[in-house]
Amino acid sequence: MDKSDFRNLFMPCDFLIPADCDMVKWSVVACDQHTSEPEYWERADAFVGDSPSTLRLMLPEHTYKYLNLDELISGTKKTMAEYESRGVFKLCRDSYVYVERRLYNGKLRRGIVGAVDLEAYDFAKGSKPAVRATEGTVVEKLPVRIKLRDGAPLELTHVLMLADDPEERLIAPLSKEKGAMKMLYDFELMEKGGHITGYQVSGELAERVRDSVAEFGCCEDFNRRYGLKGEPVMIFAVGDGNHSLASAKAWWEQLKQTLSEEERKAHPARYAIVEIVNLCDESLEFQPINRVVFDVDPKAMLDALLEYYPDAHTGPGGDHEIVYVYNGCAGIVSLSKLNGELAIGALSKFLDEYVPKAGGRIDYVHGDDVVVKLSQKPGRLGFVLPAIEKGSLFPSIIKDGVLPRKTFSMGSANDKRYYLECRKIVL
Repeated sequence: MDKSDFRNLFMPCDFLIPADCDMVKWSVVACDQHTSEPEYWERADAFVGDSPSTLRLMLPEHTYKYLNLDELISGTKKTMAEYESRGVFKLCRDSYVYVERRLYNGKLRRGIVGAVDLEAYDFAKGSKPAVRATEGTVVEKLPVRIKLRDGAPLELTHVLMLADDPEERLIAPLSKEKGAMKMLYDFELMEKGGHITGYQVSGELAERVRDSVAEFGCCEDFNRRYGLKGEPVMIFAVGDGNHSLASAKAWWEQLKQTLSEEERKAHPARYAIVEIVNLCDESLEFQPINRVVFDVDPKAMLDALLEYYPDAHTGPGGDHEIVYVYNGCAGIVSLSKLNGELAIGALSKFLDEYVPKAGGRIDYVHGDDVVVKLSQKPGRLGFVLPAIEKGSLFPSIIKDGVLPRKTFSMGSANDKRYYLECRKIVL
């Protein structure tokens, strides 16, 4: 594929931005956060009240097991239609959105929101598209999200994708053009999410973005950079929101079977809105996604881990040192790299086999303090994992494929992308 073909990989689109709304109440954090802390979502619900909010256009992941799930899904789609008919949105045509997010820790993260072509993305194991997943996709997680997208008039996103751009060609130049852009929003995010400002990128500036993306498509430069030969180009990696983007892809694959070849080219559901951030951005910190196992005997489980890996031991001194916590007890279990290049890889192999047999369940938790809090009750065992180096991400994905599920997080829970911009996905 010629690099010019990649000009359509990440496109400007027609965004729907709230008009005359309380933006603090409008924007809520990603659905897959605080899954074991329903009180977070109860606070958000009470704060939002009857105001227009993306909380009414999505479902927090902890609700996926509710008995009235189908009713909740129908309700979100109904609210989307109501917001459209009530004039909640203003239209921002044929544009990107340049975003500056002042995180709660004070660091500035820059990004650009646009529409990625789902034809250039594939989460199937062994595939090598231009847009690649960073973690294994658990297909059992997709049906609810596909139902949410099926027939929905709008989409909104919490997907953050990564560009490995040490020369800062794609996003950084836009920061110098803010004076020529229209500001779309500027407000504080709820629940310590920091501050966010968005600017409309259109016309010549939008064309520059498309040209920059195309430059990443040079196969010769790509292979030289990563010490490869003849490998297909990888331009973006999905940092956060792997399963949400996979659901959008799965729904598109179903929908396009009902369309003609010509209809497929222009249908809005062929694209999904995402925010691109630079892997090399100084504000971008990779944090481990810890594990808490529920409904197990913690001591028996630790013994089983040591038996599973005979070269493992408690205490420091291994290649991978994983902190464990349960019911007032804490310690370290050390594993060898022979059991996995990453600590999470070795631990996940054990958990995937042991937990189902033991009748337990696993939750994926951001923040060491949350692990400690959740692990204090009987029948729970928490693992605090070491982080991975973000510089190793692209080479690892390119050479070895996807990482174990929930390997890393781009920042803490309140650094996750908040739902904000919307887009029509029906004709």
